Amino acid sequence: MVNLIASHIVKPAKPIPTKVMFLSECDQRVAVTHATVVHFYKPESPELLNDATEVLKDSLSEALVAFYPLAGRLYPKDGGRVELQCNSMGALLVEAQSELKIQDFGDFCPAPQIRALIPPIDYSNTPLHEVPLLLVQITKLACGGVSLGVAASHVIADGQSWFHFFSEWAKIARGEKSDDKPFLDRTIFQQYEDDHPSSTAPKSQYSDFFPLPVLIGQSSSLEERKKSTNCAMLKLSKDQIEQIKNKANYQDLMIHKTNNQSPFSRFVAVSAHIWKCLSKARMHNPDQETVLYVSVDFRNRLKPPLPGRYFGNAVLPVPARAIVGDLQSRPLSYASSKIKEAIENVTDEYVRSYLVCMKNIPEVSSSRHFHTVGCPQGLFLGNPNLLVTSWVGLGLYKADFGWGNEIFMTPGSVGYDGKLFIIPSPNGDGSFFIPLRLQVEHINAFKKHFYEDI
Repeated sequence: MVNLIASHIVKPAKPIPTKVMFLSECDQRVAVTHATVVHFYKPESPELLNDATEVLKDSLSEALVAFYPLAGRLYPKDGGRVELQCNSMGALLVEAQSELKIQDFGDFCPAPQIRALIPPIDYSNTPLHEVPLLLVQITKLACGGVSLGVAASHVIADGQSWFHFFSEWAKIARGEKSDDKPFLDRTIFQQYEDDHPSSTAPKSQYSDFFPLPVLIGQSSSLEERKKSTNCAMLKLSKDQIEQIKNKANYQDLMIHKTNNQSPFSRFVAVSAHIWKCLSKARMHNPDQETVLYVSVDFRNRLKPPLPGRYFGNAVLPVPARAIVGDLQSRPLSYASSKIKEAIENVTDEYVRSYLVCMKNIPEVSSSRHFHTVGCPQGLFLGNPNLLVTSWVGLGLYKADFGWGNEIFMTPGSVGYDGKLFIIPSPNGDGSFFIPLRLQVEHINAFKKHFYEDI
């Protein structure tokens, strides 16, 4: 399906600082795996791709000067933590060809043929310090299109930071000046940790320390982890999204008889709709507790805010909790209010307390999210729970390497049951794409409820 032609280690074009870079507790919380994304392009002329690999190599080398932590390596430390050594070991760039055409990828569901467009990583047999933090694969397709598959270390940066890097790399590839530099000094996080006395940090309020709900009648998530799962790609039109949003806000107005509060956003309303439909598809006991985790960017929630273009992790997964019977018997506004409240709880105090909590944990391995199917370690966010990640507002579809903007982008994989993304449409029509992974026995029922209950 995909034939690998060559691979290149790309190092910074100029000497960069050689040092151990401080990692914040938010960096230490996440998995040591990589986030994967595939960008699809359809250049107007195939000639634009003639020297594509050389252009990518040269521009990546230049980009790694400003974003030099990406050329480093992680080394294990005690307690499950890691150390970032900025040592110019470089990023991996792979060239490949495929007989597939863009249309062969259908709805771009993160299936194995999508994953083949990203460099493979053997975590089990490769020492951590030998794994590049950035791996890229350019695959020329039979239709004259091209894909750019990216594997980016979770520890090094969150989505906003990675898309910032990708945009700046593309600028350089187009021959433009990269002038939107990242803020790399992560020691700034120490002021937020040190300003908060550890004695007042309430561990019981943070998702990483909660015993997650398991199915009634089960003592652990082990059986659910073993179950067969599959991916799907759903789509909501702008009209469908507005319908869901209006339903949630109208119901809320009818209950509270006031509109003094800000209305539910599209993201909150759609997430609430997914939560209700998934609990129904999973046929939960009405007494079942369920948690929806939503990833919240706290850059501007801290006081003072993090500097603009802070490069690192500044996202927390926060829990919205409910009993299934309440989710199903109450209107959509109930689930929406639970999610909105969870997001609004992420204040300066909340984040500072969280950082201190994490700092005081001697062993963090158990609190890491392991983004692999069937993994027995780490938090399990599947049945009866779910995790929603939004790519809305990240400035997608702006990575023009000289071939035009992306015609589509999708996660290279969706790691586990209950994980899903909400992604804006590339044509700006206000629609959402929702790639997700669910247990095989639940997918068809979920799709049915998802569209019928709008």
